[in-house]
Amino acid sequence: MPSTLPAGERAPADGALPTDALATLGDRQLGVYVHVPFCRVRCGYCDFNTYTAAELGGGGSQAAYADTAIGEIDLLAGVLPGAPAVDTVFFGGGTPTLLPSADLVRLLAAVRERFGLADGAEVTTEANPDSVTPESLAELRAGGFTRVSFGMQSAVPSVLAVLDRTHDPDRVPQAVAWARAAGFEPARGGSISLDLIYGTPGEALADWERSLGAALACEPDHVSAYSLIVEDGTALARQVRAGTLPMPDEDDLADKYLLADEVLAADGLDWYEVSNWARTADVRCRHNELYWTSQNWLGIGPGAHAHVGGVRWWNVKHPSAYAARLAEGSSPAHAREVLDRDTQRVERVLLEIRLRDGLPLDALPEPTRADQVVADGLAVVEDHRLVLTLRGRLLADAVVRDLLD
Repeated sequence: MPSTLPAGERAPADGALPTDALATLGDRQLGVYVHVPFCRVRCGYCDFNTYTAAELGGGGSQAAYADTAIGEIDLLAGVLPGAPAVDTVFFGGGTPTLLPSADLVRLLAAVRERFGLADGAEVTTEANPDSVTPESLAELRAGGFTRVSFGMQSAVPSVLAVLDRTHDPDRVPQAVAWARAAGFEPARGGSISLDLIYGTPGEALADWERSLGAALACEPDHVSAYSLIVEDGTALARQVRAGTLPMPDEDDLADKYLLADEVLAADGLDWYEVSNWARTADVRCRHNELYWTSQNWLGIGPGAHAHVGGVRWWNVKHPSAYAARLAEGSSPAHAREVLDRDTQRVERVLLEIRLRDGLPLDALPEPTRADQVVADGLAVVEDHRLVLTLRGRLLADAVVRDLLD
């Protein structure tokens, strides 16, 4: 089942934000996240807000979705006067490329028309390797998309089977080649990323090494590598609870992270966030950097989250309920919270400590706590910023506890 939304406080039906939040709108970068909640098959490890086509109809259907989501873009444009041009747009899911490319281009055009896109704006879509064609990628690139992130996950069929991934591993290099031919490459203002998952039950270290090698053979500009997390409510969690699959082992996860960092670095990819590596600073995921540095972003779609000026809100989860709200002229926001200064400071530590650029020492509630973290070899100080060491990256959550508790 999809993950549960937090409670929060009631969001206004017109979507209006507090004056204080609007007053700072121009002080930060603005991104837009567009959630496309459709998948052909729901993967057993995934707890995202996704649905198969057979589950939905009416305004929540795939066929109607672009028009429905454009309605939310219109509403937000009306409640955010003076918003700056958008720096990044990210289409996530689900599988955004299950929608026709023309629909994704229309959604991007709506963002451009209502808010404007900054010069050099980054526009990303996630994609499964089997959900694209040469023609669809060319249409996306011509329509203004600059970046595609393929969900590769693994190159080993048995690992993909445990994850309920349905694509053929051989489709990955083919999809990457199509994307590159369409113009998703740095020389033409684009880039290609591959997403990997390590720690799947039954995955040997040699399997993970094989996946890393297959990914690098595609010569991606960017790689994300995430440890498998067993989320409550998923099919994977039920299998682990029943004893049919083992829980991921922490030592195994650490070994695989170390191998990833070694192999990716040797191929010219440098870490810039604990789980992300890029060939150059120009091909980092700027949209995710916007999240990690607490900028502003709008969330379009069912279950999508947004943040402007210290106010965070989230939409109703079900696509049908989302469509119904918009059809009646109401905001689809389910609830919101206003972040106080202490909460914002804690979240800043949680996020920025994960970055290669580091966390400014003056952002710490008690800067002297950094001394012990440095003494333990978990971080170093560079230009008055606390930067994790390799060992610190393995223990990032513990570092955060040491800095905040």
